[in-house]
Amino acid sequence: MNNILETIKNQVTTHKVVLYMKGTPQFPMCGFSGRAIKILSACGVNKSSLFAVNVLEDEDIRQGVKEYANWPTIPQLYINGDFIGGSDIIAQMYESGELQKLL
Repeated sequence: MNNILETIKNQVTTHKVVLYMKGTPQFPMCGFSGRAIKILSACGVNKSSLFAVNVLEDEDIRQGVKEYANWPTIPQLYINGDFIGGSDIIAQMYESGELQKLL
């Protein structure tokens, strides 16, 4: 598990915007992940500036992100290495304008 946590740490600290999601930005595999992608797109985050990780492809990553952030659900958004939250928090921050300022 330490190797997975190290991989996750590397991913979130070397990319500005990281989204751990079910599916891909082109084909989200759950409504919450799709919602997160739509909100990020509305904020001007394009596919080239988003580092998206499909947790359905790697069970170790899927469990590791839950432990890394101490957050039980996916999607999970990181900006500049900081854990932001899941779908509901992303939506609340978008509606208040806070998410746009972070991005």
